[in-house]
Amino acid sequence: MPHRRPHHRPTPSPASAPKSLFRRVERTLGLIQQAEDLLGTIRNVAQYMVSNFRDELGISGGRIYRLDEDEYELVQVFGGASDQPLGTHVSRDYVGIQDTIDSGLVVMDRRAPVLDAELENRLGTGERFAAIAVAEGDYIISFDVTPGRGAVEDLQASLNIVRLAINQKLQQEKFAGILEDARRIQASILPKRSPRYADFEIAGESRAAETVGGDFYDYIPITPEMFDLAIADASGHGLPAALQVRDVYMGLRMGLTRDFKLSRTIERLNAIINRSKLTSKFVSLFLAEMETSGNLIYVNAGHVLPFILHADKSIEYLREGGMVLGPSPDARYLRGFAHLEPGALLVLYTDGITECRNRRSDREFGIEKLQSVVRRHADRPAQEVVQAIFEAADRHSGLASPDDDQTVVIVRRPPVTQAPDLRPQASGKAEVRSST
Repeated sequence: MPHRRPHHRPTPSPASAPKSLFRRVERTLGLIQQAEDLLGTIRNVAQYMVSNFRDELGISGGRIYRLDEDEYELVQVFGGASDQPLGTHVSRDYVGIQDTIDSGLVVMDRRAPVLDAELENRLGTGERFAAIAVAEGDYIISFDVTPGRGAVEDLQASLNIVRLAINQKLQQEKFAGILEDARRIQASILPKRSPRYADFEIAGESRAAETVGGDFYDYIPITPEMFDLAIADASGHGLPAALQVRDVYMGLRMGLTRDFKLSRTIERLNAIINRSKLTSKFVSLFLAEMETSGNLIYVNAGHVLPFILHADKSIEYLREGGMVLGPSPDARYLRGFAHLEPGALLVLYTDGITECRNRRSDREFGIEKLQSVVRRHADRPAQEVVQAIFEAADRHSGLASPDDDQTVVIVRRPPVTQAPDLRPQASGKAEVRSST
């Protein structure tokens, strides 16, 4: 009978243990909660590393330094590090600092000849330390490391993961802050309420596909009998488009309040967008000057066709104008004229409405369906017409949120109401004459 060798579990290769360690570092860092401020987030990560990787990496505590002009200030001590007074400053040119900034990560012995022994003693540095630079060098985290616990290579690799994770978190916070600022700016330029002019009903709403969007509408008062109405759509969506429509808002407000004519205002705005360095350089715009008499002067700069639903249910498209803003610095724009009689509606929208697609059939909502919705609700208040359009587009797409920015503006001139006939009417009984 052949001799059987005893069965042994395979011994892990030297590389398998570190891989498991790195995965645990990476996975658990994702669970760390961001604090309200930058220093708090960094402190949370540092304390977590001490609590969870003391044995594998030898990390026992450390210090956090923050850049203050040309010096780094000791602002936090964590873990088992010696409790040194906060506020100690270290020159940015100090070799330990400079090496950390240059390479992003260093592991050094306290007795290294290049270090200042007196300074390290004042800082309470351990026998060995590992330092990482984060937040573009605004902060340095110095970890005290117990020699002999874990390989230096594992420590370096793990702290590189930590460094990248912190930087990623901080970039996310920074970008989220930028988006929130943009959202507030955009909210500030969209109308808070609809104006009142004679008996006109005016309503509008804009919904962004992302936190911020590239659609825009505005009501600009000119005189008690006249106001300007604008709707715009910057190419793309998100932050670049939102920044571009902010420029449109400012350009329109400055131009129209300085009594520039419609065509001149749009030509000046076109030149500004053409010179813009933003990635979203194409903006469609419809701008109209409306009088309480119902007369309308407008310029359509490449925007999807607004239309008037007249009282007799016929459709008039508002086409006159020119190309979209941005591509050509010398573009010229023509004016168009129309009239909104009692019982008519002016409908402005962006292509996020007509081009929204059904998630199953991929069929567009389309202009015909939009006009059908407007016809069915033409006798309703302007705000209800706006809501009916959005609800119909939502039902058509079947999506929880739009995949493109969507904006609708309705101007409704109610029909003239006839005064009731107050003349007395004879009753039916009185009309039946007696035969006697």
